[in-house]
Amino acid sequence: MKTITLGRSGLQVSRIAFGTWQLGGEWGRFDEAVALSAIRRARELGVNFFDTAQGYGFGVSERLLGKALRGELTRDRDQLVIATKGGLRMTDTGLVRDASPRWLREGVDASLRALGVEQIDLYQVHWPDPTVPAAVTADALRGLVAEGKIGHVGVSNYDVAQMAEFTATLPVETLQPPYHLFRPEIENDVLPYTREHDIGVLVYGPLAHGLLTGTMTEATTFSRDDWRATSPVFTGKGYLRNLAVVRELEKFAANRGMTVSQLAVAWTLANRAVHVAIVGARRSQHVEESLAAADLSLTAADLAGIDAIMAAAVQVAGPSPESV
Repeated sequence: MKTITLGRSGLQVSRIAFGTWQLGGEWGRFDEAVALSAIRRARELGVNFFDTAQGYGFGVSERLLGKALRGELTRDRDQLVIATKGGLRMTDTGLVRDASPRWLREGVDASLRALGVEQIDLYQVHWPDPTVPAAVTADALRGLVAEGKIGHVGVSNYDVAQMAEFTATLPVETLQPPYHLFRPEIENDVLPYTREHDIGVLVYGPLAHGLLTGTMTEATTFSRDDWRATSPVFTGKGYLRNLAVVRELEKFAANRGMTVSQLAVAWTLANRAVHVAIVGARRSQHVEESLAAADLSLTAADLAGIDAIMAAAVQVAGPSPESV
C-alpha cells in the first residue's frame, strides 16, 4: 500500500483509509464478525489509517474498530493512525451540532474509552457548528492537544471561510470533505485552498455511498434503518439518470482492466490536492477490490474520457446530520 504525508500534520498514512460509518447503525444491520474480519483484512493489506467518529452509533463504530485492531494497538501503537470525529450530540429530536468546549471534551474522553487508546492521532470536528465561535472550538482542541489526549486537529465538512476562521486560532491540519464523481464541487475553491495551505485532505464517499459500486439497479431498495432509504440521491429521475451514467463508467473501466469502484477511487486520488480516499466496507472481498485502486494510475486521456461520460450526470448533495 502506497503511503503519503498528510499535509502539514506530518502523519505518514496509507493512500486508502478504512472508514467505519457503515458500522455505526445508519446503514442497516450487519454481521459483526464479518465486519471485524474486513477491518483486519484492510490492515493485512497495508492500510495503517482508520477513520471513525463518535457520531457513528455513539461508540458502536469506535468500539468495533478498537476491538478489531486491539492486538496491534497494544503491541505496536505507533504503526497505526487512528482518526475520529466529534461535535455531534444526540437529542430526543435527533442529531445536533455541538462543538462547544464541554461537549468536545466529553466526546474526546468517550472516544478514548471506546477505542481503548490513550491518544487519538487525528481528531476532527465533524461538522461546523454555527452556534459556537470557531475560536472557542479551536482553543478547546488546542488544550486537549496540550494534555496529550489528541495528537493533531482537523475539520470535516468545512468550507474555505470556516477553515480560515478556525486557523486564526489553531491551524487546520487536515480536512475531510465529501468528494466523488457525482459531487466534485470542492474542486472550485476548497481544494485550491487546502493545497495552498498544505492541509491534508482525506475525502469521504468516493463511491458515492454505493452508487459507484455498480451493484445498484432501478429495483434496488434499502432497509428502513438505512439513511439512503429516504435520500433523494437514490430516488427519482436523477437517480435513474445517474444509474445510466454508472453503466457507461462500468464499460469504460472494464476496457482498462478495472472495476467501476476502482475507477471511482482512482479518480479521487488522481487529484493532486487529495491525499487519501476513505473507503468503507463490511466484507473482506470489498476491501480487497477497493484497495487495489491505490495502485492504479489514470492518464490524461482517461480523465478526459471520464469527464465526457460525467457530462450526462446529475450532480448530487450528500447527507448531513439533520438528514440522517
